Amino acid sequence: MNRPLKIAIVGDYNFTLKSHDATNQSITYAADHLDAVFNYYWIRLHEIVNFKPNDLKNFDGFWIAPGPFENSFFLNGAIRALLESQLPILITGEGFKIFIETIVKMYKLNPDQEKVVSKNLSSTNTFEQIRVIPVSDNLRQLYEHEERIEYTDSKFSIYPQHITALKSGIIDIEAMNQFEEPEIISLKAQAFCVASISLPQMSPYSPHPLIFSFLNYIQQTAQDKSK
Repeated sequence: MNRPLKIAIVGDYNFTLKSHDATNQSITYAADHLDAVFNYYWIRLHEIVNFKPNDLKNFDGFWIAPGPFENSFFLNGAIRALLESQLPILITGEGFKIFIETIVKMYKLNPDQEKVVSKNLSSTNTFEQIRVIPVSDNLRQLYEHEERIEYTDSKFSIYPQHITALKSGIIDIEAMNQFEEPEIISLKAQAFCVASISLPQMSPYSPHPLIFSFLNYIQQTAQDKSK
């Protein structure tokens, strides 16, 4: 399998935003360590919702990038379409909130139409340090049993009754933060669908393990399909 692998970065790209530049760099850096070629393409929210299922299959994986989004109304539809594609999905930052709301709606977990996730509790345009504490066996192994310090401009709190419902066979909580809130989750029904509130920070010495794992999964899946 020698073809370049294609990542669609879903978001409203702004070259002045450090978080968007870091998204690009993290893919390039992790790809170098995998000795693979990954091409990435930014696709705006209002464009991705018009993609047909066969259009989505032109990509090997999707990364819903950090915001801001020009119109987050489109994000719910984008997440639904990507989930239906069954392709690998990584979500970082602001999209976490709408991902949770979408999952709760899809699985009909909120018959009383209660609030699911808090508004953004972080100061506007301010990045804050977050302690990411792995709690699942998979993430403990991936993070080598160590906490990580990440940065975020988004902080969300899932209301307790919805955490209980989501944990009953729908999501796994992969990591918590210092406020004892879920920080990284994964969707059980998908082979790779991970959402992180914080923005994974690469080091000068190695790619971020979450980004590396995302790209490695895409590479391994493509290799398996080519056999």
